[in-house]
Amino acid sequence: MTGLNMHDTRCEALFASGLQRSDTLTAEAVAEAISRAVREFGLRGCVSRMAQEFGDHPEAAADRMRWVRRLADQVFASSALQRTVPLADRAA
Repeated sequence: MTGLNMHDTRCEALFASGLQRSDTLTAEAVAEAISRAVREFGLRGCVSRMAQEFGDHPEAAADRMRWVRRLADQVFASSALQRTVPLADRAA
């Protein structure tokens, strides 16, 4: 799997997860949300849930996807920093 595909897969799983902006957003919490979503729904199930949301609520889904992509970029760009500093405490 290429890096881009891995990033997309993580974003799809994170989108399908129950993680919310109001949650404590540490790298560990994000990784656990991704793992839980993949275990619960499978990769195709995550994509299906995402597609359903885009069909039912396109504007809200687009907003969530923008947030998910920014969050995934932050978490997986520098994993050492991410483990020590909660995401909410860093500048966006």
